[in-house]
Amino acid sequence: MKSALPLLLMSVAMLGGCVTASVDEMTFDAPTAGMRDGSLVVLGRRHAPDYDTEPDFIDCIGGHISRGSESIYVIPEQQFVDSLYPWFEPRTAPLSIESVGRLMVLPTVAGKLQELNVSYMVWIDGRTQETNSSGSMTCGVGPTGAGCFGFGTWGTESEYEATIWNFADGAEVGKMSALTSGQSYMPAVVVPIPIIAPVQDTACESLGTQLLQYFSAGS
Repeated sequence: MKSALPLLLMSVAMLGGCVTASVDEMTFDAPTAGMRDGSLVVLGRRHAPDYDTEPDFIDCIGGHISRGSESIYVIPEQQFVDSLYPWFEPRTAPLSIESVGRLMVLPTVAGKLQELNVSYMVWIDGRTQETNSSGSMTCGVGPTGAGCFGFGTWGTESEYEATIWNFADGAEVGKMSALTSGQSYMPAVVVPIPIIAPVQDTACESLGTQLLQYFSAGS
C-alpha cells in the first residue's frame, strides 16, 4: 500500500490542476483616456432570491484591477456602500443606469458620488457552486491509530457577468463574462489530502483581466 501512495497522489495532483475557462466580451464605448480623471467601483449583485455574489470575489476583481494599473483607483465595495447608505444596499440598489439618474436628483447622493469622483460602476452578477460529487471515504480508529481510506471527487463551476456603467454619459457601455469549471479530488490513504481546482480564482483572473484591459484603454 505504501508504494502505491506516491503514484496515486501524483496522478490526482495532475488531474486537480485542470481548470477550463471561457470569456466573452461585448463593449460599446471604451474609455479614451484611461481612468486618470476618475475612480471606479466594483459591486456585487445580491438581489437574487437564491444566491448572493460573493464579497470575496468582488474584492478579488477590485484587487486585480488595482494591482494591474497604478492609474486606476478602485473604491472598496464596503466603503462605497457605507458612504451611500441605504441607496446601494441589496434591496434598494439600482438595477439600471436610468435608476441611478433618478437617484442623482437627491442632493446627498449626488454630492457623495461627486466627492468620490465615480466615473464608472461595475456590477458583478454570478456565483461559484458545486456541480457534482462522487466517491466515498471511511474513517476509523484501530489498534495502530486513526486513519481514513477512500476517494472523493466533486466538480465546481464559476459563472460571472460584469456590466459596466459610465456615469459621465449615463449609459451602459459594456458586458463581460467568464465561465470556469474544474474537478477537485480528495484521496485518502490514512490522511485525507484535498486537491482543490482553483475555479473561482481562475474566474477572477479571467474577468479581472478583461476589465483591466478595458479601463486601461488609451492610458
